[in-house]
Amino acid sequence: MTAAAERAVLDAVPASLLIAGEWVASSTGATLDVTDPSTGEVLRSIADASPEDAQRAMDAAAAAQAAWAATAPRVRGEILRKAFELVRERAEDLALLMTLEMGKPLAEARGEVAYGNEFLRWFSEEAVRVTGRYGLNPEGTGRMIVSQRPVGPCYLITPWNFPLAMATRKIAPALAAGCTVVVKPAALTPLTTLALAAILEEAGVPAGVVNVLTTSDSRGVSAPIIGDPRLRKLSFTGSTEVGRALMKQAADGVLRVSMELGGNAPFVVFEDADLDKAVEGALAAKFRNIGQACTAANRFIVHASVADEFARRVTERVAAMRVGRGTEDGVTIGPLIDDRAVATSLSLVDDAVAKGATLAVGGAAIDGPGSFVQPTVLTDVQPGSAILREEIFGPVLAIATFDTEDQAIALANATEYGLVSYVYTQDLARGHRLIDRFDTGMMGLNAGVVSNAAAPFGGVKQSGIGREGGLEGIHEYLSTKYTLIPAD
Repeated sequence: MTAAAERAVLDAVPASLLIAGEWVASSTGATLDVTDPSTGEVLRSIADASPEDAQRAMDAAAAAQAAWAATAPRVRGEILRKAFELVRERAEDLALLMTLEMGKPLAEARGEVAYGNEFLRWFSEEAVRVTGRYGLNPEGTGRMIVSQRPVGPCYLITPWNFPLAMATRKIAPALAAGCTVVVKPAALTPLTTLALAAILEEAGVPAGVVNVLTTSDSRGVSAPIIGDPRLRKLSFTGSTEVGRALMKQAADGVLRVSMELGGNAPFVVFEDADLDKAVEGALAAKFRNIGQACTAANRFIVHASVADEFARRVTERVAAMRVGRGTEDGVTIGPLIDDRAVATSLSLVDDAVAKGATLAVGGAAIDGPGSFVQPTVLTDVQPGSAILREEIFGPVLAIATFDTEDQAIALANATEYGLVSYVYTQDLARGHRLIDRFDTGMMGLNAGVVSNAAAPFGGVKQSGIGREGGLEGIHEYLSTKYTLIPAD
């Protein structure tokens, strides 16, 4: 990839805020720098929104709400379908843009474009399938009409780790349901969202229906929007700590909320597992997105009888991984998002080793520019290690062992989180038992990747509220209305 090609993709991205159909500078004239985590160099300077800009964006979304809700579902669906086609045409540029601002290898970025784009296609089809019901009430005294209506203006806060997919997963169902939105991407990776917003505009989304605020002041910009009585829905993907704070703010306005929060996914390998498949699944579940995913396997809980062989195989594969800038051929592990992420990952490794774990490979930062960590495998991780409690968000695979099924379940469920679990076993009856016994909102049974636009994504316990994607996804943006028509 040439520097000229990278520059062309970057220069094509709007550097402004999108408010009421206009690309505008911040009201204060402030800008923020977006940097390449593989080099530390500034990629682009863009508008840094203020609370006043937030109020203007909220005004625009509120003003556009009635007309967008009244727009025919087929029209809304066709606009989303057009956006899907445009994203597919520009997939290579969008993938490169993500790699530059987030760091993931280009092959993975292409995969995210394909995955994220499916939300535009899926919800373009769901827009025309919002239904209700009509029937006689049990007493025979009247007819009941149950209908679905858009909740109203929505505030969508997206994270830095999947800049395209997290935006489409929120924007597409909102627009399909007839809701207008204000979108605030993470300050670390806002360029992809700006590029997506331009595509939505080109696809025919009317002015004010999608508004985008890029900012370094998340709290200040969010406050006037969440406090606005016209806002009816808040959707957030990010840490549990921030999610709790946002839910408290949302309570004052009794807002509908969707929260996709932290994870601590167990990856359980039973003694009868197909180890070839388990190893492949482990590598996909752990090292996708450089381990920076809420769905990343966090704790590898492996039966004692196969733990040594499993560890040997994964260590061999991890030792062969190539680390580097995501645009380089053959790179499988890019940089972490910043130096703080490097420090957090390595502190968890150091703690585990101090408590008795064995460092099989990796375990150190890589000198030079960029925020790089060696892909790492830890074996014999002991109870009480922080790495078994905290979300790693880095390329560190930590293995602990178990002896019985009940012990494996207890270890897997011993967390405040409950987003996703992964299980490898060839015992079908055991697999069905674990579906019921694991406290997670999603599960991969002999599968290391579970995400799909047609499936409901979300967790239980401290991992969140609500679902994104699937048949359930659009209902997060709809309210149910009941009407009675008396018989006489």
